[in-house]
Formats: sequence, structure tokens, C-alpha cells
Amino acid sequence: MADPFDHDQPPTGLEVPRPAGLGSGPGGLADRAAGVIARGRGKNKEKERDAGVLLIGLGRFGTAIALTLERLGHDVLAVERDAHLVEQYTGRFPLVQADASNPEALIQLGARDFGVAVVGVGTSLEASVLITGNLVDLGTPQIWAKAISNEHARILHRIGAHHVVLPEADAGNRVAHLVSGKLLDYIEVEDGFTIVKMRPPRETQGFTIGQSQIRKRYGVTVIGVKPPGEEFVYATQETRISANDLLVVSGHAELLERFAARP
Repeated sequence: MADPFDHDQPPTGLEVPRPAGLGSGPGGLADRAAGVIARGRGKNKEKERDAGVLLIGLGRFGTAIALTLERLGHDVLAVERDAHLVEQYTGRFPLVQADASNPEALIQLGARDFGVAVVGVGTSLEASVLITGNLVDLGTPQIWAKAISNEHARILHRIGAHHVVLPEADAGNRVAHLVSGKLLDYIEVEDGFTIVKMRPPRETQGFTIGQSQIRKRYGVTVIGVKPPGEEFVYATQETRISANDLLVVSGHAELLERFAARP
């Protein structure tokens, strides 16, 4: 797989437009999920220029995403049918009480005007499928849905969800990599391509990235370095690695595990 990172050109973020008419307010896995949703909108940026994020379901997963999107400055409208939860989160972010499994309710909410919808309902398979199907019928450009099992995920994909996440499985996979090796953080992007945070192997300490030939020898790319007490900086071939640095490294999961396992 081609490495998407280029030492000569630091990666830039994609900005999510803020629509008129939707309010905004105050704001580990939730941040990642919200960030991924925001970045995913860039694929249809022209079409979704004036669209916000419609979030359905205020369980722990949905609430965390709503708060994070608000904190990141993205407009979000939450929909929840439980009056107690609506009362609990009133004032934290824009929300309405409605049953999103009813297509008429979504139409009245203007669901067609949103560029992204997130179905955070997971415990009720029927509600999850009905809501996702309603959004598909309304032509929502990007639908993200939470699943609680592989079977649930397959159903959501089949009825038209563009992105399906399994939070518990993803968290378990991440923790397994952290407790079984020398990795300090682990994020799998897609198809085995992964980004990790780690300490530098002894053989790289005191040398520049170019001198160590890390990409050539190990098949991974150092994309950022954090010296003690300083901010992360984008790595170049001239970046010198010290023993107490933190590295952000990208590559295939197996190659990263081997690189991190070196003394």
C-alpha cells in the first residue's frame, strides 16, 4: 500500500462547513469517531457545503460524538426519543425529541438538508435498521451507523449505510495492541494501515531519519516526532531522533509491530 504521508508536505485537515440555522455550543474513541466523520465529509464537500450533522441516539456513544463535534466547531442536531435524555442534555448542544424510526418525523426535522447522519442507536437492532433505512430512503449523502456485532454491521451495510463502526470491537482491538507490546497508542485507519505512537528503538537514537533508513529497512514511515517538553513536529529525513522522543509512525500493522518490538 502506498504511504499517504509525504515528508515534504505536511498533511492538512479538511474543514467542515457550518450551516445557518443550526446552533452550536460547548463540547478517546469519541474524538476519533467525530474526527473521522468530519473528515469523511470531505469526499462530497461541494454537495454538502451547507449541510450539518444529524445525530440520532443519545446513548454514551452518540452523546460523546455530539459533544466532540460541538467542541470541534461543527454544527450538529441531535435527535432522541427519550424525554429524560433530552432534558438531561438540553443546553449542551441542539437537540429535539422525536422518534427517528418514523420517516415522517425525519422529514419534519429536515433530515434531507443534512449532509451527514450518524445513527448512534445500537442496543435495539430493529430501531437501528429502521432509522438507517429511513435515511437511505431520504437520500442522505453520508450515513454512519453504529453496530453491536458483525451480523448487525452486515445488515447495515446491505441496506445502504456508507460507514459502519463497531466501537467495542475497535476499542478491544486497540487495547490488545497496547497491552501486548511497546506501543503507546494505536489507530487502525483501514485495511491494516495503522498509525501508532511509540518510543524509538535503540538503533535509531542519535541518528536522523535519513541515516537510519527507517522506511527502507522496516517498511514504516515516521511522520512526527515529539521531543521531551515540546510539541510534535512533522518529521523529515533530517529530523534527528533522541532516546526520550515520542514517535508517530505509519504503516502496515504487522510491520509496525515488528519495528516497535526492536530493543
